Order: sequence, then C-alpha cells, then structure tokens
Amino acid sequence: MPETKHIKSPMPYASCGDFQRIFDEDMNGLYLLSFLLTADREKAEQCFVSGLEDAVNGNRVFKEWASSWARRVIIKNAVKVINPRPVERSAHSSHVSVNSNGKTLPAQQEVEITAVLGLEPFERFVYVMTVLERYSDQECSVLLGCRRGAVLAARTHALQQLGSAMELHSSQMQNARTRNPLLHERGSSVLELLVAPGFVTSA
Repeated sequence: MPETKHIKSPMPYASCGDFQRIFDEDMNGLYLLSFLLTADREKAEQCFVSGLEDAVNGNRVFKEWASSWARRVIIKNAVKVINPRPVERSAHSSHVSVNSNGKTLPAQQEVEITAVLGLEPFERFVYVMTVLERYSDQECSVLLGCRRGAVLAARTHALQQLGSAMELHSSQMQNARTRNPLLHERGSSVLELLVAPGFVTSA
C-alpha cells in the first residue's frame, strides 16, 4: 500500500481584521514608534493612521508577518513625512527636544525618549530602525535612500549622543539620591520595551 503523503496547507494571509486587531492591541507601541521617528505628535498620529490604511489596503502579507509589517508601514510613512537626510553637523549643533508646539519637552518625560527626540532627524531614524527595530544597515539604507556608510556614521554619532545624555542623567540621579536616600532606582528602559508587542504607556 503506497505511503500517504501529508500536504501542508499554505501559510494563511493576514486579513484586514488581523491588521485592525494589531493596530488596536499594540496602539501605544506603534504610536510610540511613530513619535520617536517624527518627534512630532501630530505627524506621529498622521503616520499611525496612514500606516493602518496602508496595512489594510496594501499588498497581501502572510499572517505571521503581520505584526512586523505593521511596524514597517509606520516606518515607511514616517520616512515620507519627514524625509530625513544626512546633514553635516556643526561643532555647536543643538540637541534640544521639542514637541509639536515647538516647546521643550516636560522634564518628567522619560529620559530615553527625550534623548532620542533630541537627535537630528536622520540620526534618529537610523537609531530607531537599526538599534530598536533591528533592521540591517543595508535595509535601513534602502528605506532611507542613502549610502550604507551614512547609516553607519549616523548610528555611531547617535550612540555617542545618547551615551552622553544617559551619563548626564545618571550623574544627576546619583546626586539626587545622595541628597535624598529615599529615592529609588527607575525601572526598565522605556526604549527596551518599545520592541515588545503590547507595549503600554501611561496616559
């Protein structure tokens, strides 16, 4: 008797409902991704809404890739809105974070988010894409329309800037704890949580 061959069913495609569920369940995480890229609340909302529309109406994607694709369309829309380009930095470049009204961000904002928002647009995109989202340098360069070398240089400078910001914050916190021993250590890095689906931020 011939051996019965088991034919695997084809991998299912994500439906409109799948993408709507992803954007609903991971709303805060996807919005935070959009905000870190655009550094502007109104533009972040614009990218979020456009991302949902593109995910629902765009090319068919396998269901198991839907979550990654949702993040990708957010990134692609942010690139269209901001059009980040490599720029020459002056020795006195300012790295002040601003919100959509052009005012400095509140001091109580998470220091990691504030530090990333303070980067130059191109460096911010490269950092978020290659460090937080784990995109390869080649894929990042393709999406940003630039040379791979520009990605490497931007990430190096971004890490230096963020390292300085974290060092300054750590020093300030240490001084504060010295003055007030009741202060305790802050919890996990907010940016580490960004890459995890289901990330929830406070209102």
